[in-house]
Amino acid sequence: MRGMIVKQRSPCYIDLGEVTSKMAKQNIYDHEIFFEGYRKIRDNAANANKLFEIPALLSLLPDLHGKKVLDLGCGFGEHCKYFVDAGADQVTGIDISEKMLAVAKKENSDPKISYIRMPMEEIAQLKGRFDVVVSSLAFHYVEDFTGVVKEIYNLLCEGGAFVFSQENPLCTCHSGGDRWTRDEAGNKIYVNLSNYGAEGERESFWFVDHVKKYHRMFSTIVNTLLEAGFTVEKMVEPLPDDKMLQEHPEYRDLLHKPDFLLIKAKK
Repeated sequence: MRGMIVKQRSPCYIDLGEVTSKMAKQNIYDHEIFFEGYRKIRDNAANANKLFEIPALLSLLPDLHGKKVLDLGCGFGEHCKYFVDAGADQVTGIDISEKMLAVAKKENSDPKISYIRMPMEEIAQLKGRFDVVVSSLAFHYVEDFTGVVKEIYNLLCEGGAFVFSQENPLCTCHSGGDRWTRDEAGNKIYVNLSNYGAEGERESFWFVDHVKKYHRMFSTIVNTLLEAGFTVEKMVEPLPDDKMLQEHPEYRDLLHKPDFLLIKAKK
């Protein structure tokens, strides 16, 4: 780790939290109330991540056989285990949350997976190069998106793939008030959109107060990738089809406002 002294707790878990000088990043997932609330959502088989975001993310991945994969914001490690099962030769999962990594180590360990506790703003410390970099729903928590994208480009092998998801900018722009205009029966008619062009920090209540996210316009996201040297190959905003709406009519509101944005880029 570029000459740094690290505390090795096990062969598959390295903790950089005690030696990283820039660790003062938002670490909301180690908040007990937030963590428990988030885990209950993810345990729900009909949550939006499982129905929309994860299938879309996996559909954008290249063939992983023999590849070295870096997972930014790996959370519980489920994707890391999937990458190994899909043929990846080596997987590195990083996350800032010690609670998340404890679950990952317990439930999704494998000899080919290394878990490291560090903020993704510090990935320049990582040694070696990767064939694929993946991130699921983490970049809207990152203030310095430009800096992280540049470091991802540096860590990728030539021809490597960068696949990520984040909250859709139509969601991250929200800065207060009701997201929806409703009819007299309380049904959602259309989404209320404001301050889309005012980029920057947003605070919201999600299980706890003062959860920080960062809003960027679509053009800023795409231009940041292009300016770093990436070629954007595909963008996806997953929506429910007729079959999904029959089974889960509660997701009809996604036709007004997609929850997720996914991008596949190539070095």
